[in-house]
This record gives sequence, C-alpha cells and structure tokens, in this order.
Amino acid sequence: MLSLKRRVHLSTSGSHAASPRAHNSPMAWLWPGLMIGLLALAWFGSLATRSLIHPDEGRYATLALGMARSGDWVTPRLNGLLYFEKPPLQYWIGALSFQWFGITEFAARLWPGLAGFLTVLMVGFTAARLWGREAGIRAMAIAASTTWIVVNSHFLTLDAGLTFFLTLTLCAVLIAGSERSNARARRGWIWLAWAAMAAAVLSKGLVGVVIPGAVLLLVSLWRRDFGLWRGMHWVSGLLIFFAIAAPWFVLVSLRNPGFAEFFFIHEHFARYLTEVHRHEGAWWYYLPLLLVGLLPWTGGLPWLLRKNKLDADRESDPITARHVLIVWSVFVLVFFSASGSKLPSYILPMFPALALLFALQLRNAHPSALRWHLLAPTLAWIIASLVSIQIQSGRFASAGTPAEVLMPLASAARVGAALFLAGAAIAWWHLGHRRVTAAVLSLALGHFMATTVVLQAHNGYGQLKSAAHLAAVLRPLVDPATPVFAVRTYDQTLPFYLRRNVVLVDYRDEFALGQQREPDLSIGTLDEFMDRWRSLPQAAAYMSKPTWVELQQRGVPMRIVFEDPRRLVVMKP
Repeated sequence: MLSLKRRVHLSTSGSHAASPRAHNSPMAWLWPGLMIGLLALAWFGSLATRSLIHPDEGRYATLALGMARSGDWVTPRLNGLLYFEKPPLQYWIGALSFQWFGITEFAARLWPGLAGFLTVLMVGFTAARLWGREAGIRAMAIAASTTWIVVNSHFLTLDAGLTFFLTLTLCAVLIAGSERSNARARRGWIWLAWAAMAAAVLSKGLVGVVIPGAVLLLVSLWRRDFGLWRGMHWVSGLLIFFAIAAPWFVLVSLRNPGFAEFFFIHEHFARYLTEVHRHEGAWWYYLPLLLVGLLPWTGGLPWLLRKNKLDADRESDPITARHVLIVWSVFVLVFFSASGSKLPSYILPMFPALALLFALQLRNAHPSALRWHLLAPTLAWIIASLVSIQIQSGRFASAGTPAEVLMPLASAARVGAALFLAGAAIAWWHLGHRRVTAAVLSLALGHFMATTVVLQAHNGYGQLKSAAHLAAVLRPLVDPATPVFAVRTYDQTLPFYLRRNVVLVDYRDEFALGQQREPDLSIGTLDEFMDRWRSLPQAAAYMSKPTWVELQQRGVPMRIVFEDPRRLVVMKP
C-alpha cells in the first residue's frame, strides 16, 4: 500500500523500545503470553453459548452449511437458491468449520471469533514491533476490550473477517516502513499486504481494495509526496493479488452468466450510491456507533489527533505511522457515512487503527491526565445500570418483547457495571502511581468482562430472533419427505436449525435473483400455496400471526405446534 524506500519511510515516531536482548528474553514475554492464553479461553469459550439470530448469523451459517453439504465450492446458495451478494471466502471457512467441528453455534461463529482474535494479536504485534514491548501490550489490551471489536467478533457477520484482512494489510505496510526493516523484509511485508488485500476482496468485495488504495492516495496528497507509490512492488504484488482473488470470480462467472453484472453493479455500485437495499441512514448515523463502539476508550478520542512531542521531533520525516492511522480511521468513517446503504458493523475496520493510535499516543502521556479519560466509560456504565432498572420495572416491555426476555439483560447490565467500575477504580489507583500499562490492563479487563457478561445475557432476547426452539419442536414432527413452507416471512436461522431448506411462499427480498433463475424452487402467491397445502398428505408452515389469521379466515386447515410472541408454526391436520 505504501512505499517503503529508504528515502521515504514510515517513521516509527520515536520508538523507545527496550534492547533486543531484553525483548528476546523468555521471561520478558511470559506475562504477555499468559495474558493471550487467558484471553483466548474467554474469547472462544463464549462463542457457543448463544443461539444464532436473524438475519446475518442465520444467513451466513446457512450459506456455509449448504456449501459443505453440496460440495459445490464455486456457486453459493442460500436456502437452496442462487446467492451472489457476497464473495465466498467466509462460506469456505465456515463449511470447513462445520466439517471439522460439527454443525454447532461454535463452528458457525468460529471464523469471526478467530478473525477478531487475530486482529487483536496483529494490533499488539505491530505496536510492539514499531514502538516496543510495552506499547504492544497496551495496544493488544486496548483492541481486545474495544466494544465494537469484541461484539462483532462474537456474532456471525462478514465484517470481522474483512477487518482482519484489512488490518493485516495496514499493519504489514506499517511494519514494512519501519526503520528496522531491511529491503528483503520490506518486500516480504508488502507482498503480505497484497495477499491480505486479495483475501479482503474475497471476504466482502471491492471494499477490500478501495480502503487501502484510497488511504495510499490520501496520505500521498496530505504529505505531497507520491514517492510512496514506488515501493509497492507493483508487478509482483499484482500477480499475488490476482492469483489469490481472480480464480473464483472467473469460475463463478463461467458457471453463472450474469453474475458479474449482479455482483459488481447491483451489489457494489447500487448498494453504495442508492438506497435500493433499504439500509439507509442519516449522515451522522455512525457517530453514535463510534462513541459507543470505542468504549472504554471513547474519552480519549479528541486526544488522538494531537501531535505529541515525539512526532514534533520528527516533523522532517516524509511520513509517520500516525498519519497513516489517522487517514485510515477518518476515511473508513467518511466512506461508509456517504454510502446509501448503512449497517452498524460497516465501520469496524477503523477500530484496530484507533487502537494503534491510542498505543502511539500513550507513549508520552502523563498519567494524571489519563485519569480524565476514565470519566466517559464510567458515566456510560452508570447510565446502563440506571436504564437496566427501568427495564426491570417493565417499562420497555411490549407484546412482541415480553419482560421476561429483557430481565437477564437488565441484570447483566448491573453486573457489568459493577465489574467495569471495579476495573476503573483499580486503573485510577495505578495511574496515581504512574503505572500506565497496569492501568490500561485493569480498564481493559474490567470492560471486557462487563461486555462479555452482557453478551451472554443476550440469548434470552435473541431467542425472539432465532429459530432454535422452533426447530427443536418441529424436527421430530416432520420426515425428510414432508415439505416445510415459510409463508410471507422468513427467518434466516430456520434452515440452519432444521438442517434442511424451506420453500418460500410469496417472499422475495434477497432471493429475487435466485427465484428468477429457478422459479420452481419457490411459490409465488398465497393462492398457489393454499392449493399446494390442500394437496399434500402432510406439511408444515412457518408464518406470522397476521398471515395465520388470514389463512384461517380462508378455511385453510392448520394445527398450531409452536407459537411465541412474533411467529408460529402449523402442521396440516
């Protein structure tokens, strides 16, 4: 992404690392290694404790499961229908995970969990490589406790995988530009950046190359130095990129005419430039998500833009890591804010860069000044605790969201607040004794534990958006020959938990392309469904309550076998 000639290098901004001998001592890395091991236990241990929820988790689990069962690793299918909205890398990894670990929630979430964990490790490794062991420990703790990294690593979406590969691209470039890298090492890191960009494209499309490319251009314009482009090893780098990214696009296009137009025009340009996907939001949509997602480090956000003394001492350097990290973070926020399609997890790639910026700024921060940064997360958790009291009183309950599913979240918020406040108090004490790293670790641990407690309590509420209980009731009642219909609605987790596809009735949404190509795999109207239902000896159907009322009024024979506040399942009597 960025050049890395001797004349134009990415400054480490005043590294004060310990001596190499001290760094290579086994005892020097004992505590960081122990910390990583304990983090891994907590990080991966919570992946299997919640049911998958609609829509993203069910969608991507179903796509991966379908690929694992069909053996077709080229053409993705969702619920048996062609699905070309995203590239297949996550489906491939998910399919392998199901083959190795069985069809479980743990296997379904393993890749985003692993991608998030690797992102944390890469952030820590990069900070240690550039600014020393102490900075690496701080950076890893900051990334591992940042709310948006933790949360998005524990739900099945595409953004954790994309963020890992983009972070790998960013970090490879920063390391390649460090003063300690020789020419051969710089070339190797740049090749790794090209390979990571290709994997990012296979994870979520063109955004995997747009973000690094735009940052390269913007940093060059900011510093008025296009010599950065010369160290990219363009010929060998592009060969690596296309060798990894191109084969699937060629194969899927050959097997499925019209793929390229749908994928690149409808799913990229139309998604970004228009509101056709109905995920619109105001220009400030991501600002509250940034403030909440950056907790417990939100209080230091304005501080990240300040030029510290070490940067001032190196003002003559053509470029510093700080410039790259600022441009990366700001561009990701602005780029997705300008999009016609917005979802909360889209800005995830900016948070690892922010974690590195925090680690960079902490190197010469005064401990007493850092105490003020504890106020914002402390206030946030106090507010969460007060809101939980209102939830406990039933204020936010409704017919669709009964109080009993909200109670665990309310209790967890209070427990989380207590855990965080304990960590913040210990951090305050450490800062009073000028122990910045111990304070960072205390604050990070308190927030990570608090966030994990709340995540685990989400399962009760999540059951309203999951077909896990529904499918457990239905599976013993149907045999492989019994069709299951989804009438005018669709829960993305239903095929995963039923371990079979369902027949869509009068429902299109993201299935429009597949239904157009293979119309026999779904039913277009409610009248057609009623005729089909009456002709079958046995059948089951999933629907909303208003649809059930309409069918009942039209004399369709049905027997309810499952019902909750939002949906029900019927069998043909």
